[in-house]
Amino acid sequence: MEEMEADAGLGNGGLGRLAACFLDSMATLAMPSYGYGIRYEYGIFTQKIENFEQCEEPDDWLRFGNPWEKARPEYTVPVHFYGNVVYTAEGGRKWVNTEVVLAMPYDNPIPGYGNNVCNTLRLWSAKSPLSFNLKVFNTGDYIQSVLDRNIAENISRVLYPNDNMFEGKELRLKQEYFLCAATLNDVVRRFKASKFGSREVARTNFDLMPDKVAIQLNDTHPAMAIPELMRILLDDEHLAWDQAWTVTTKCCAYTNHTILPEALERWPVTMLQELLPRHLEIIYHINHLHMEQVKAKYGDDAEKLKQLSCIEEDGEKRVNMAHLAIIGSHTVNGVAFIHSELIKKSLFKPFFEYCPEKFQNKTNGITPRRWLLLCNPMLADLISEKIGDDWPVHLDQLTQLKEWAEDPKFQDEVMKVKQNNKNKLAAYLKEQTDIDINPSSLFDIQVKRIHEYKRQLLNILHIITLYNRIKKNPSAPFTPRTVMIGGKAAPGYYMAKQIIKLFNRVGAVVNADPMVGDKLKVVFLENYRVTLAEKIMPAADLSEQISTAGTEASGTGNMKFMLNGGLTIGTLDGANVEMAEEMGNENIFIFGMTVDDVEAVQAKGYNAYDYYNESPELKQVIDMIKDGFFTPGNNDEFKDVVDLLLNNDRFLTLADYKAYIAAQDDVSATYNNTTKWAEMAIHNIASSGKFSSDRTIAEYAREIWGMEPNYEKLPDPHGLMGSKENSPE
Repeated sequence: MEEMEADAGLGNGGLGRLAACFLDSMATLAMPSYGYGIRYEYGIFTQKIENFEQCEEPDDWLRFGNPWEKARPEYTVPVHFYGNVVYTAEGGRKWVNTEVVLAMPYDNPIPGYGNNVCNTLRLWSAKSPLSFNLKVFNTGDYIQSVLDRNIAENISRVLYPNDNMFEGKELRLKQEYFLCAATLNDVVRRFKASKFGSREVARTNFDLMPDKVAIQLNDTHPAMAIPELMRILLDDEHLAWDQAWTVTTKCCAYTNHTILPEALERWPVTMLQELLPRHLEIIYHINHLHMEQVKAKYGDDAEKLKQLSCIEEDGEKRVNMAHLAIIGSHTVNGVAFIHSELIKKSLFKPFFEYCPEKFQNKTNGITPRRWLLLCNPMLADLISEKIGDDWPVHLDQLTQLKEWAEDPKFQDEVMKVKQNNKNKLAAYLKEQTDIDINPSSLFDIQVKRIHEYKRQLLNILHIITLYNRIKKNPSAPFTPRTVMIGGKAAPGYYMAKQIIKLFNRVGAVVNADPMVGDKLKVVFLENYRVTLAEKIMPAADLSEQISTAGTEASGTGNMKFMLNGGLTIGTLDGANVEMAEEMGNENIFIFGMTVDDVEAVQAKGYNAYDYYNESPELKQVIDMIKDGFFTPGNNDEFKDVVDLLLNNDRFLTLADYKAYIAAQDDVSATYNNTTKWAEMAIHNIASSGKFSSDRTIAEYAREIWGMEPNYEKLPDPHGLMGSKENSPE
């Protein structure tokens, strides 16, 4: 049954998964909280590899129904689009002549761990109103008008599969506003009602709203919540602007999740004018008042005004949603220490100088319930034998394991569990791919979205380097490895798809070479998703976290590997920095340029040929790709990849090649020393406490939302205790 259940793949990469971990922690810390999202009919596509390439199939995850959800049609709310804005008799503004789409909520239970708390994830589905397209009914084309209802319902049809890339499509903006409008309607209704589930208005003093309501914006995708809350307070609740603005900014806080400029949302003014005319008015006025305050601080400094505006005037006029989110929030945070420092130094430097008090850090975390207790029960039992079973809600207790880091018996038990998990994964992959994997080889794994900045290409260059070494000297001692990469490429991201194809082409050559045998195997993990990650994390020996320093905001996969006793090879980027700090540099393989080094290389001008010409091993690898060694009959297959690496690689892959290979050689040597490896693995597990999402959420609660986590257990539901005690064993 469990195998049959589809993943709810309602997000891209780490952002959606982080939200799921956060919901788990909020329920476990007994916080009265709700998650809100869209109930996409089709989630992130199912990935198939055909002829070495990624193909996308629709993810029809609701095909067999979803037993966990409960439709709540009684809470359906109208969401408006298009139309125009007019003055009211009282001199206010009113949005009229709109097209209406209904948002119907589906509630999903989010149980806390062992505390009898159950929170709610509410997902909105788009429904066409009964009155849809009445004009057509009157002309008699009844059939067509019923068919046209699909147009409205398309809003929640499919998830846009881009990760770290903005695509300014109207349907995407509709989805974002649909989520914000439906959610805020709910939030305001709940604030105004007194009793749970009641719709009787009891509270009318909106000054009290920030004491009761905190809205956390998970990146800028829900940033339309700021003008939408303003619209509700101004037009529906008739508050004065200043009061409405105070309420809005005190309720909202913004989390930034990426530093890549191409990921930042910048919506064309023309699109907003047509789709959400009232919101554009409100955004303009927010910006006008903000610019007045900037002038009060800096005088008529045109450059400052431009940098701090949320309206971009050069080229097509756009609204910068990150700037809007900062202006409309009381707190802004990054998701790892280094990331929070970088946004203050670069991306949002003018805002940090203007309002430094808004900026905080909240290092990401993962739920230990899913990412250890559930996915690695044997390791969980081993830990509980040593330190008791309180650790799933107090993960910092894992530090107690350091006591046994050098204990041969405990080392042996930890490594036995790891081997057992590796055997299971090897059997699963044999069944899926028909590749025979040497279960005693080093399992070297990189799973994450495929993106140039994550540098799967660097991993591939290492694989080819190892292959060449085996071919050059087949009898030399060699630490056997199975290198696995998994992850989806956005369907329109050409280079990411080329990277997948190259990996699979290299794998085909390596895996078929009898001289290589079981020394080196290369496996693509098809259709990477949460349920597959639950099999992978417990089985990994080595975790690849090799993004160019300064590009990965945090990463969370890195934490999952660490918690399960996998060792990390990584750059000083994202949360890797804090992981190294927690476990000590002697327990992690850090390599490559730092953020400062990267800036220095870019300042002097990066020339990939310097590295290519300097390293014979690297030159050989690049030339093999270029000359069609892995694509007999089509030498030009990967010319764009080679061109990227040599001529326009923003992520400086070749600059880190030498250091990466040296670090990998260190990994191999260390793996051969089982005692040392086991000791390092235990130190990784024992240092994972900081990276529990419980710690992250407790910090959000205390430092942003103004509330306390609660570790008390609610009483068991009526009769449950009695029935348990009285039931025969």
